[in-house]
Amino acid sequence: MELMEIYEAYDLTGCAWSAAQLAGCDPKTVRRYIAIRAAGGNPHQPTPRPKAIDTFLAKIEEKVDRSKGKIRADVVHKDLVAMGFAGSERTTRRAVAEIKAAWKAGRRRVYRPWVPEPGMWLQWDWGEGPRIGQRRTQLFCAWLAWSRFRVVIPAWDQTLATLTSCLDAALRRLGGAPTYLLTDNPKTVTIEHIARIAVRHPQIVELGRHYGCVVTTCEPFDPESKGGVEATVKIAKADLVPTHTNLRAAYGSFTELEAACATWSEHINGRRHRETHRPPIEMLAEERARLHVLPADPYVLALGAERLVGDDRTVRWGDVRYSVPPGHEGQRVWCRVQGEELVIVGRSSADEHAHHAHHGLKELWRHRLSVPGRPQIVDAHYPEHEGGNGPKAPRPRPQTKAEEAFLAIGPGAQAWLIEAAATGVVRIRAKMARAVELRSLLGAARVDEALGLAAINGRFAEADLASICDHLALHERAGENLRVDEAHSAQPGTASWAAFGNTGNVKGDHS
Repeated sequence: MELMEIYEAYDLTGCAWSAAQLAGCDPKTVRRYIAIRAAGGNPHQPTPRPKAIDTFLAKIEEKVDRSKGKIRADVVHKDLVAMGFAGSERTTRRAVAEIKAAWKAGRRRVYRPWVPEPGMWLQWDWGEGPRIGQRRTQLFCAWLAWSRFRVVIPAWDQTLATLTSCLDAALRRLGGAPTYLLTDNPKTVTIEHIARIAVRHPQIVELGRHYGCVVTTCEPFDPESKGGVEATVKIAKADLVPTHTNLRAAYGSFTELEAACATWSEHINGRRHRETHRPPIEMLAEERARLHVLPADPYVLALGAERLVGDDRTVRWGDVRYSVPPGHEGQRVWCRVQGEELVIVGRSSADEHAHHAHHGLKELWRHRLSVPGRPQIVDAHYPEHEGGNGPKAPRPRPQTKAEEAFLAIGPGAQAWLIEAAATGVVRIRAKMARAVELRSLLGAARVDEALGLAAINGRFAEADLASICDHLALHERAGENLRVDEAHSAQPGTASWAAFGNTGNVKGDHS
């Protein structure tokens, strides 16, 4: 018997008794199915049977509503048992899950798709970076919403001065400023909330006015309003922070981390984006037409006090000299005290002389604060002065034509002159002239090699240079340096003096 046969028989006869005879079933079955059809129900759906927990459903609904859907099923079950419920915890869990689903269905948040406009939104956030020498770093991550262009800049901290430096560098890398700068609610941006209204930091407001932007923040506990930059932080940390997943090696210096961030940004902005099907670098070229022109000078209110780098490659702070890296002589830098350190921020030399080539500010160096009389000088800042405060290696600078002719032989001649002068050799000028004469006879290469060997082995006698040249001519090339055995002496012996004073053995003794 099929259900359609019952319906067909009843529609034909209009009588449950007759339809039952035609369909071969009981009249009560015909009446039941016809009643279900008349009510718009489904005959195949089983009718729910009464359950032991039905009398407690109102209490479960009350608890779910009061807890805003947060209460756990095991907590509900304990309360129901105290009220006389004799069923299992599994039954309670099923009932709580159904009531929670019904409660959330009427309160589910509906998102409106955000369609960004070009030149409107720049979002930024911070992420924990890798450790360098047991010291924490931070990753400043910015995301231009329309073109999906990402910028990642490493930093030592999240202070307002560092944020200012990173924002300036990011905007100049983008080539302009958007209308809005959106971020979370850190203390550098929002100092407090009054009636859930964010109170802006005065200096961050001044920063926005300087660049022609409006600094705004998302709602608290609402990361969906800046999901793009959240994804940027997540991807950057996954790729740049050494983990067992990416097998990236640890960074030996902050410079290595900067290079890695620049390489990552170039890679991520050059590949096809899954949302736009275009590389962000191409879309940025179009969005630049909608960005505001950046001011020539950065916002320096939060960077500290301005200082001028002297010709000795140092700045003065509190009557103490602090060195800066090469390439900043005569430029302006900004100094501020951060804890027990002096932070020096500046621009590259190209940026100082050509604003159109501006790439933003960067942290140049950090020194530990010192006291007058103890300057902080880093030897790495003076690569052209090897040895630090030690004695400087002499550099031959010819003053006469004879000196020019000798030093023109090659580096061996320079080494010979330096060693000979330090050793106190006599008749240096005559020996230099002899070397020039040998050069005209044997060639500069052989004489230069002979002078270098003489300097290494300390041979500065009159005939030493000619002897070494003869040796090189015999062997065609200089092998290992020949050193006289310590057990042998080239000095004439004293055996001939043994008979001195013996008159019987000395001929011609007229005493």
